[in-house]
Amino acid sequence: MKIATYNVNGVNGRLPVLLRWLDEARPDVVCLQELKAPQERFPLAAIEAAGYGAIWLGQKSWNGVAILARGDQPHETRRGLPGEAEDLHSRYIEAAVNGVLVGCLYLPNGNPAPGPKFDYKLRWFARFQAYAASLLEHDVPIVLAGDYNVMPTDLDVYKPERWLNDALFRPEVREAYRRLVDQGWTDALRTLHPDERIYTFWDYFRNAYGRDAGLRIDHLLLSPQLAPRLSRAQVDRHVRGWDKTSDHAPTWIELDA
Repeated sequence: MKIATYNVNGVNGRLPVLLRWLDEARPDVVCLQELKAPQERFPLAAIEAAGYGAIWLGQKSWNGVAILARGDQPHETRRGLPGEAEDLHSRYIEAAVNGVLVGCLYLPNGNPAPGPKFDYKLRWFARFQAYAASLLEHDVPIVLAGDYNVMPTDLDVYKPERWLNDALFRPEVREAYRRLVDQGWTDALRTLHPDERIYTFWDYFRNAYGRDAGLRIDHLLLSPQLAPRLSRAQVDRHVRGWDKTSDHAPTWIELDA
């Protein structure tokens, strides 16, 4: 079973890239972030023509998350993160697919930090931690996949000294990620590649992709029931080099039956 996460940075504008990658990689489950489209403008017909069922939570101009399943229809179990009723950002959706509970998330960026956006990021992270802990109580296979907007360690950023005050790398955010993982989650990519500099994001500016000046901010966390099935974890970094592509690359895992 191949499960991927991909921040598409605009699902309609990047649709040809998404469809090309789906045809090439043939993932079984895909978590998409930054749809940047209202609910009614999700390109369902094109996704279905590619062989995927979908659920999605859209938002005009910003945010938006979706879960795709190849040859199947995801069974939605939640849309929206609990804990702050006035938060209307489309950042979390969840479904059961082939015996695995899949949570797709787009954690806030939080810049500039400090400031209101950073405070919101920390609140959202705290809510997510609480909800993730409650999921573990169910004792089922779970993957929490998405754009976490966190570089957990120095190994996850090309020049750590330049990012010390950025909301993606501040100590409060890295500590929040560490507390999340310490609940019992397995960081799939880092587990299989403990010492490698592997990035999932390259900025559009200053030839970041060409210089490999990247960040690892897209993560797949596995519950204790799912972690023993992990066999592969990779980034399709070549997709970042395609024309009119996202600044992220698809990140994926393979699970044994």
